[in-house]
Amino acid sequence: MNHGSYTAPGSVEKIGRVGLAAGVVGLALLAVGFATSREQFFRSYLTGYAWMLGLTAGALGLLLLHHVTRGAWGVMVRRTLEAAANPLTFGFCVVAFLPVVLGIQTLYEWSHAEVVAGDAVLTKKTFWLNTPSFLARSAVYFALWLLLAGVLGRLSARQDETGERKLALWMQRWSAGGLVVYFVSMTLASFDWLMSLTPHWYSTIYGLYVIIGQAVAAMALVALVALVLGEGDSPAVPFQPRHLHDYGKLLFAFVCMWAYFAYSQFIIIWSGNLPEETAFYASRLNGGWKAASVALVLLHYALPFALLLSRDRKRSARALAPVAVLLLFARWLDLHWLVAPAFSRNAFTVHWLDLAAPLALGGVWIRLFTLRLKARPLVPANEPFLKEALAHD
Repeated sequence: MNHGSYTAPGSVEKIGRVGLAAGVVGLALLAVGFATSREQFFRSYLTGYAWMLGLTAGALGLLLLHHVTRGAWGVMVRRTLEAAANPLTFGFCVVAFLPVVLGIQTLYEWSHAEVVAGDAVLTKKTFWLNTPSFLARSAVYFALWLLLAGVLGRLSARQDETGERKLALWMQRWSAGGLVVYFVSMTLASFDWLMSLTPHWYSTIYGLYVIIGQAVAAMALVALVALVLGEGDSPAVPFQPRHLHDYGKLLFAFVCMWAYFAYSQFIIIWSGNLPEETAFYASRLNGGWKAASVALVLLHYALPFALLLSRDRKRSARALAPVAVLLLFARWLDLHWLVAPAFSRNAFTVHWLDLAAPLALGGVWIRLFTLRLKARPLVPANEPFLKEALAHD
């Protein structure tokens, strides 16, 4: 079959236009929020930004994992991952980070010299928690992610054009080191952008918790795109039940890993019973946030776990899609649970800006994603494992 025939269907363009329209509406709402409730704007924006970034960074992590393992599972969705993690989407992440920079004084307690001067704990952390180093590290994180996405994208394009077998090896070698770079840089980024909202508290598992959450978001995206591209009498990508089964199993695995790291972090800190450490959970397991914590466990673990036990569900894109949507919502709830209690310890709050931020950022991101998805054939030509990936059950 001609690899060039694997082109994006018209539904991809329609989804992109709907996403852009939603993004414009969300941006208008954010502008109103910025003018009327600036503190809430920055708080809500950080959650929405972390949710959107998770789609791009999670896709980069899965793309690196695919190239390292050279598994046929990733061949059919490589274009999806490349469209989600490319210089265009990461460039948007860089631009979208600017409001976080503007809101440093509002978001981060450690950015106030007078507060740090009267706090012995924060004084000891000033070598790391200060505005110049925060900005410098953020620039390094983005540079590294842009470099990895750019190199893999160029090598993939050259593979389509030339079919040189050594290109697959180069992508594997870049990805082996890239996985280390991704894990280290995203761990530090999660410390800087999210964990430092409560600067007295720390957890060495926090980075892994965030990274696995990003993997959940990226796999949920893969499942939804598989539904769009694999449906109909003449699917754009010839997904087979075994492909969907693999994606369902990976989604199941990441959900379980997220729960494992979440519980490991909780049980270690809670059993240690140190006031400066347990304060993080005390504010989230009592008062208004208690119900949100229970909902997070149910929606991000218990319900997806039960649904993904079904073999038939994992082998059907239509049956897998609702689980993916549920998990994308659970990802937002998880990030809201990480961010919002830093500013509202006792009362559970959901402001309308909390919904406007992911609508704006997610809508624009979807448009950029669809533009990249349409730009190249949906199945990578000259991929060494392509024949294996296309083989029937």
